Amino acid sequence: MAKAFASQGDMGEKQVSFTEIGSGLWAYTAEGDPNSGVIIGDDSVMIIEAQATPRLANKVIEKVREVTDKPISHVVLTHYHAVRVLGASAYGAQQIIMSDKARSMVVERGQEDWDSEFQRFPRLFEGYESIPGLTWPTTTFTDSMTVYLGNRKIVIKQIGRAHTAGDSIIWVPDEQVMFSGDIVEYHSACYCGDGHFNDWGGTLDNIKAYNPKSIAPGRGDALVGTEMVEAALESTRDFVDSTYKPAAQVAARGGSLKDAWDAVRDACDPKFSDFAIYEHCLPFNVARAYDEARGIDTPRIWTAQRDLEMWEALQG
Repeated sequence: MAKAFASQGDMGEKQVSFTEIGSGLWAYTAEGDPNSGVIIGDDSVMIIEAQATPRLANKVIEKVREVTDKPISHVVLTHYHAVRVLGASAYGAQQIIMSDKARSMVVERGQEDWDSEFQRFPRLFEGYESIPGLTWPTTTFTDSMTVYLGNRKIVIKQIGRAHTAGDSIIWVPDEQVMFSGDIVEYHSACYCGDGHFNDWGGTLDNIKAYNPKSIAPGRGDALVGTEMVEAALESTRDFVDSTYKPAAQVAARGGSLKDAWDAVRDACDPKFSDFAIYEHCLPFNVARAYDEARGIDTPRIWTAQRDLEMWEALQG
């Protein structure tokens, strides 16, 4: 390999923020690293996104304990990616919830994703030796489900493909607050390597239709207030479109993956090069956009070996 992935050299510690985005609703963010969410109910707590390892999950728990001593009863995982799910065991929750589709993706590609992500981004797996194995849900749903933490109603729903085919959002109607997973990012690159570009915009429209007052995005700062929410939705849309369109034009004329890489860089670098994890995401985003434009609807499984082969193809 001519050079390492950008993320392999990203070893600097990130500053954690813990932001209240509604009454009893919190966003755990860390300068573009994977976010988690916290929902405090009458008698217990729900965590959104588990982090990549139990050691990292314990950092979330430390923040939770600063604001409540209620037990953690539920962990909701918006999709299957290793950096989101492998820390789930730390919470001791009775219920671990995923969509049926997300669980099927753990079956299909969970181990490969773990191996791939661990190679690409070692810093996000601090304490990897504490991971007991793949995370499996105790509860799954098709389309939507409702959980009550006492009187607090929480709706977990699939509203369209975007970051993966199994994405879920979590909606707290009493505060009009959403936890979007990686469907929405803020000043952070979208990882599109398992995404669905042509569906993503419609899924963002579905989020907008909720008229959320605040959103905890997948990465980046908490989005507090409708103005910040709108800015993040439009920035995410622009990122996805600006990645896909140049790659699709190259694919239509029979160009190579390297041609698509050059075209996407020309379109995206001026707008997004200062976004968190931009250089990490870019090769995987281009590869997936190029595939989708050539009619490959189901993203091909990333493996540690495929990662290296793709990266080699882009070094010419």
